[in-house]
Amino acid sequence: MNKRTQRALPALLGLSSLGLSSLGLSSLGLAPGAAMAEAQPQPLDIYYIDVEGGQSTLFVAPGGESVLVDTGFPGSRDAGRIMEAVHAAGLKQIDYLLITHYHGDHIGGYQELSKLIPIRHLVDHGPTVQPEQNIASKQQWDADIQKSPHIVAKVGDKLPVKGLDWTIVSSAGKTLEANMAGAPGAGRRNPYCADYKPKQIDVDMENSQSVGSVISYGKFRTVDLGDLLWNWEAKLACPVNRIGTVDVFLTTHHGMSWSGVPALVYALQPRVVVMNTGTRKGGQVETFQMLESSPGLENLWQLHWAVNGGLEHNVPGVFIANLETAAITASVIANPPPPPVMGTRPPDIGNPDHSPAWWIKVSALPDGSFTVTNARNGFSKTYRHR
Repeated sequence: MNKRTQRALPALLGLSSLGLSSLGLSSLGLAPGAAMAEAQPQPLDIYYIDVEGGQSTLFVAPGGESVLVDTGFPGSRDAGRIMEAVHAAGLKQIDYLLITHYHGDHIGGYQELSKLIPIRHLVDHGPTVQPEQNIASKQQWDADIQKSPHIVAKVGDKLPVKGLDWTIVSSAGKTLEANMAGAPGAGRRNPYCADYKPKQIDVDMENSQSVGSVISYGKFRTVDLGDLLWNWEAKLACPVNRIGTVDVFLTTHHGMSWSGVPALVYALQPRVVVMNTGTRKGGQVETFQMLESSPGLENLWQLHWAVNGGLEHNVPGVFIANLETAAITASVIANPPPPPVMGTRPPDIGNPDHSPAWWIKVSALPDGSFTVTNARNGFSKTYRHR
């Protein structure tokens, strides 16, 4: 029994079928406020887990089903960090593991994680377009999809998670071509496309194959596009915004400038952006500048203080889950890092195995309100439905 089921038991065992209005609240020894609190819906909880510049995000639906998007880097570190979030959520299994694409910072932790917790369904985009990157976790994945329930995500598909509307909007190099029915802002011509310019990007990279999802819980909406590249993001936005507006946007590709096309981000009009940077990976100045001018943005939250952003662009520390030492910060200011080269992994600095590693958590309600919490300092902020 997970924690959500435990919380729901009083309501399930209550006297609602007898008619509380006829019995009277006072006869049951319940104050009106207590009855109203009992009727409150369960939240959708989202844990943005610190995997140092990779990705791993845990969704826990109001009914208790779970979806883990990606598993971070190879080895036991990120699998352990994922399990900390799993335990905090009171889960005994992962119902769906969705791998956006097969790069090592997204599928790398799978081999170790699969030893630690049952995983019921495996979801991916189909065969890889970079077979040369056949790391151990990918080999394990290929073996496991032969014997476990396996879903090849296709554009327009729905992931059957109870209580959520989970729609696949990109996969295997394709993007949604129809407007999302009923989505606020979907189908509108996008004025930001006038400034769009494509970038010269290798079409064979796994990034372009990323499984992208739009997740709705009542009026709350969020989007996760994995490492979908600039030109593919634009297909979701130009000339028409296919997916509408969202409340929370996870930066595509860790805040690198090979993704994060303004035509899409501005059309999404997120109120909150979560940037899943590492210390030196992601969080590029171009991305910060784009987000700083994003219409309707209220706050940017960062998993890490981003070396690339420097003092000029990193947000106040209260919104950053994982900080760096003063010495490292000073050295970065004195010697700014060079811009990254497409196809290469930036070097790590500092202690990549710092402990503890803090997450950012979003708890959303179906009325569209949501609360974001920084696990490092306990700071939280609630956003009412707009």
